[in-house]
Amino acid sequence: MKVNTILFDLDGTLINTNELIIESFLHTLKTYYPNQYEREDVFPFIGPTLFDTFNRMNPEKTEEMIKVYRKFNHEQHDLLVKEFDTVFETVKTLKERGFKLGIVTTKIRDTVNMGLKLTKLDQFFDVVVTLDDVEHAKPHPEPVLKALEQLHATPEEAIMVGDNHHDVEAGQNAGTKTAGVSWSIKGRDYISSYNPDYILETMSDLLPIVGVE
Repeated sequence: MKVNTILFDLDGTLINTNELIIESFLHTLKTYYPNQYEREDVFPFIGPTLFDTFNRMNPEKTEEMIKVYRKFNHEQHDLLVKEFDTVFETVKTLKERGFKLGIVTTKIRDTVNMGLKLTKLDQFFDVVVTLDDVEHAKPHPEPVLKALEQLHATPEEAIMVGDNHHDVEAGQNAGTKTAGVSWSIKGRDYISSYNPDYILETMSDLLPIVGVE
């Protein structure tokens, strides 16, 4: 069946929030665990929900740590967020060609809206499924299936694009095709190891995959 629906992760896939996320984690961890975490130490925290990450560290302070993280993250957002190469042009082309486009993210809606507005990508997406909209975050299939339902699409005609194993596994669990992006902060080999159907070197590589010349 021909792909007519494309779901994207947001952070690390469409927009380069890596520096913002890393700095937000370092700020939070410096507050609670001074001098214990270096830059590379926070890479594994990129992808899971903030609750999952902080709850594993300190269940009693989880909500407090999330608030500290989000305050810093929102204050520094527009300074540190950039869009990845060829993303805007590729998404614009897909929209013009009539593809159904959605975002499936583990972020809360306020932060998602900030990133989409800043990069002017907000005009292209029919559906945005955030952490606020689901009971189970990726890699559970619920967010992907919810986006497909809202787009009136089936898994067989969709592809899920992301930079993290949560994205690839969520697509696989929901029954879609999957594409991993080589610009994942965790590296091309990392995303390849989860066996996505495709690996994108730049976002424009998606166009021939879905039949756009």
